[in-house]
Amino acid sequence: MSRLVCRHSWLWLVALASAACWAQGAAPAAWPNQPLKIIVGFPAGSSPDLTARLFAEPLSKALGQPVIVDNKVGAGGNIAADAVAKARDDHTIGLMINGNLTIAKQLNPALPYDPLQDFAPLSLIGTAPLVLTAPVDPSGVSASARDFFAAARKGGDRWNYGTPGVGTVGHIGTELLKSRSRINPVHVPYPGYAQVASALLGGQLQMALLPPALAQAQVRAGKLRAIGVTSAGRSLLAPELPSLAEAGIEDFQLEIWNAFAAPASMPAAIRSRLAALIGDLARSQEMRDKLFQQGWQTVGSSPEGLANRIQADARLLGGVIAAHRIEAR
Repeated sequence: MSRLVCRHSWLWLVALASAACWAQGAAPAAWPNQPLKIIVGFPAGSSPDLTARLFAEPLSKALGQPVIVDNKVGAGGNIAADAVAKARDDHTIGLMINGNLTIAKQLNPALPYDPLQDFAPLSLIGTAPLVLTAPVDPSGVSASARDFFAAARKGGDRWNYGTPGVGTVGHIGTELLKSRSRINPVHVPYPGYAQVASALLGGQLQMALLPPALAQAQVRAGKLRAIGVTSAGRSLLAPELPSLAEAGIEDFQLEIWNAFAAPASMPAAIRSRLAALIGDLARSQEMRDKLFQQGWQTVGSSPEGLANRIQADARLLGGVIAAHRIEAR
């Protein structure tokens, strides 16, 4: 995996250097001369779709052209990512989840696009931790996070954990957590997070990493308990919950995120303009508030910031993929 990252590192450096050289210049006078398309790999009403639509109207006003959200659903967002990678009209970008930009190719070498070669990063938009969630203790005693991990070590492979599928961030992240915490639950994949939560409620699972909104709804209803968040420290999205570092799990950080990326073929001057517009919009207080309501802690990074995050996560999660020989199914 590390060879995969290193092999293309120079491509990122060249692309970013090129973008920097054009940063003081303007996009071609005739651009945009048609609607801008944002391709999203998930259905209408999904989190990526809602985020893309938040940006569509203000981007349209800034560019003086319509901005269209185009949902190309399937293969965990990889169909849409491939469409972005192959776009050559200079008016197409993508709103993608972290898996498409970091681990997709490492899970499936036959993937028709290369995340590290075929995209130009624009801006990291929002991040969110996952929440380590468990059934409510039948004794009624609210055990500490340290007690939970002690019980998990004792439970060994008699415990099960659920995810929305093989190769998802929840799957790879839990395997990383297993190695950092010395626990050994067995993976049980489900079609989606809703089914994972149902299995937790039904007692078929002893633990799972869930998105904050889903976890908090069940925890506040008293139906599940939250052990901690997977971010390095406490998260503004769930400030009442400890980080797993507070539970003694050292050197562990895992977040889901979304980001805008352009085809690598898009001229650098156009990419620079789009990156600046998107970053400024993301960092505005109005957009921060709207993204927070969707369950995101806003970043609005530079292209360099997104490139660094992609490479860091590709190394971290790719190491788990290689160590456990995880393959897309």
